[in-house]
Formats: sequence, structure tokens, C-alpha cells
Amino acid sequence: MEKTKKKSTFGRILKTIGIILLVLILLIVGYVAYVLISFHRIGDQSITPEGSASASFEIGTEYKIISYNIGFGAYEPDFGFFMDGGDRAWAWSKERLDKNLKNLADFLKNQDADLLLVQEVDIGSTRSYYIDERPYLTEAFGWMTSTFAQNYDSPFLFYPLTQPSGVAKAGLMTFSEVPIASAERVELPIESGLTKLLDLDRCYSKNRIALSNGAELVLYNLHLSAYTSDGMIATEQLRLLIADMQAEYEKGNYCIAGGDFNKDVLEDSSVYFGKPDVEYTWAQSIPDEMFQGTNITLIRPVDESKPIASWRNADGTPVEGRYRLTLDGFMVTDNVEVVYANVIDTNFAYSDHNPVEMRFLLK
Repeated sequence: MEKTKKKSTFGRILKTIGIILLVLILLIVGYVAYVLISFHRIGDQSITPEGSASASFEIGTEYKIISYNIGFGAYEPDFGFFMDGGDRAWAWSKERLDKNLKNLADFLKNQDADLLLVQEVDIGSTRSYYIDERPYLTEAFGWMTSTFAQNYDSPFLFYPLTQPSGVAKAGLMTFSEVPIASAERVELPIESGLTKLLDLDRCYSKNRIALSNGAELVLYNLHLSAYTSDGMIATEQLRLLIADMQAEYEKGNYCIAGGDFNKDVLEDSSVYFGKPDVEYTWAQSIPDEMFQGTNITLIRPVDESKPIASWRNADGTPVEGRYRLTLDGFMVTDNVEVVYANVIDTNFAYSDHNPVEMRFLLK
């Protein structure tokens, strides 16, 4: 009798374990199905400019443009991102995020730029406590015209398990002191494997500004792919952007592109900032051959006498020796004369990026 009871108890335990395992398997399968089914591309879209800028661009006058990846406002000096070797997926707190975003907006306002390109602006992400970050910038630059192009819209990613990155919705904001006549979101290719779930979606925004000579200034805001298998998809994205700029140039328009290339814009940043212990395969140099046969030039923002990196690896504080590169820069067509280009040194106070600036005139 006792032996029968033991067998019965053991059977119930096995059954319970089996049910628990089955439930776990169903949950995992269900979640994977949800992520794969929910994943989608946003596609090409027309964008309506907002605001009431009233200035105008003159041929031969010098202007200033700034590009800044704000890292969704989370990358304070002590922030380490899990994809970069850190231990966080979310900003430290809603309160610290709010303060940092206000500091970012104040800093940019004090730069007195005529054009501003901002990347990684969240509009409802788990990592930024579902705050819409656009008003921080639109209120700071109320006299400018602005556009917003959503870069990605991901399903809830349950990784890392201790602090799931969750939903990610972010995009590109463009500001101009001169009215933006029209704008569009242009879809870019991404990897086809499971890494697309980490790369999410990619685009560039294309903004048209009318000029007094009948031509247009076509302004591109970009944030190319990172965390990919070998970096080649960002190269393909860049080729498409260069082809677009060349086509506009051949129509008689002036073109400026700026943003986060997620590539080594200086060709070999280690010459300036030292060789890192660990390198990312996606952070490759931009091949010179990409510009052969075109009227487009890559502008590398660097002061040879005092070089400053535009990006630091977010695995901890930006101490000396931390992996640093310049991933941010500009491209211009031949009818745009570049007077100056450099990285603005914030010591990575507000983001894992430093902003880059360029002074230019339209020939």
C-alpha cells in the first residue's frame, strides 16, 4: 500500500512538472510568434512640416548646421547600455530622463544653429518610460519649422530578462530656420535574418527648402544600422542615399546629409583615439570608392590638432581609454562649400554621442 502511495505521489509530481514545462514551452512559442508576426516595416511616407519659420537662405552666406544623436536622452555619463556591454536597457529614472532632456534642449538652443538634425528621439518606448520626447525640442526651437520621421516601431522585446528593452519607437527630428516646403520618410533596407529584430527598422528623412534662385536645398537626416552581423547593410543603405543625393544634384539642387552613419567617418579613428581592446564589426570605415563618379563629398569632422570623438562605447563612464570613434558627420554636393566641420566637445554629458557641426555656404 505504501509503495502504491509513493508511486502515486511521484506520478503527480511528474505530471505537475510536465504541465509546467508545457506551459513554459507554449509561452515561449507564443511570444516568438508574437514578435515575428508583429514585426513590420513602416515604409515610405509623406511628412507634414510643422511650425512657422520665416527666414530665407541666401546664396553665398555662411550658415551653421548641427547633427546630434541624443541617445533617447538616457546616456548620461554613468549610463551603460546592454548592447554595448553595460547593464541597462532603460534610462535611470523618469525624473533623470526628464532633466537630461531639458539639459539637451537648452544646450542645443545655445548653439544658435540655422539647421538642426537630431536622431534617436523616442515617442513611446519602454526604455524612456513612454515619454514623447519631441516637445522638449519643439518648445526649445519654436521659431523653426520641424519634421519628424519615425525610424522604427518594434514589438515588445523581452531582452535582457532583468530589464526587458520592451517596445521601441523612435525617429529623426529636423529643424530649419527657413520653412521646409515638403518632406518624406524614405525606407532603407535592413538585414533579413533575426538580427532585424535588434536593428528594428531604418530610414532617412528628406526635407526640401526652397531657395531664392529657384533651386532647392535638400536636407537629409540619417541614422544608419548598427549591431548588424558585419556592417554591410549600412554600406548598402549609404549607397542608396548617395544615389538619391546625386540625382537631386543633377536636377540643380543643393544637398546636405548629416547624422549617425554608424561607421567610422574618420576612416581610422584609432589614429586619433587609440586602439580599443574590443571592436565592433559594424563600425567599419566608409569606402572612398562609394563617392567615385559622383559629385558628393564625405565631410569628416575633426580638428587634427585637438581631435574629439563623436561617440563613446556605452559600457560605463567615458574615461580615458574607453572605445571611441567618430560615427557622425556630413555629406555635401559640389555646390555646397564647407567652411568648417568639427565635433562639439560635451564630454558626453548628455548622450553617448557628441554633436557635430558644420559651417557652409551655398555656391
